[in-house]
Amino acid sequence: MNVKFNNRDPVYVQVVRFFKEQIAKGLFEPGQEIPSRRELAHQLKINPNTAQRAYKEMEEQGLIFTEGNLPSRITKDEGVLKKVRKELIVEAVETFVHSVRTINVPLEEVLHIVKEYYEKDDFTRGNTHD
Repeated sequence: MNVKFNNRDPVYVQVVRFFKEQIAKGLFEPGQEIPSRRELAHQLKINPNTAQRAYKEMEEQGLIFTEGNLPSRITKDEGVLKKVRKELIVEAVETFVHSVRTINVPLEEVLHIVKEYYEKDDFTRGNTHD
């Protein structure tokens, strides 16, 4: 597991976000066993209490579940999985729209450029449109 932590957000929030991103990408499968809190703390080099707080938050959000003394697992709830994906998409769109609005780009132009880039097979960061 490779998480790049920033200095802005609490570490446990960043861990939760990492799990959401992995779920949305399909890298964590529904029902998949995840590392124990101690294992996660060791892998990410974070305080075990921080790992515990991240797991508690994920359980409260329904992202993971733990039955008895068994290992925690990714939820199988399709509604939660769809919600996670939508949440990440909306967050990215909000950031993008805010950025584009500051330079007063007309919506039609934005949509055209987004469609153009979205459909490129060889899309790489930093390319400009023609």
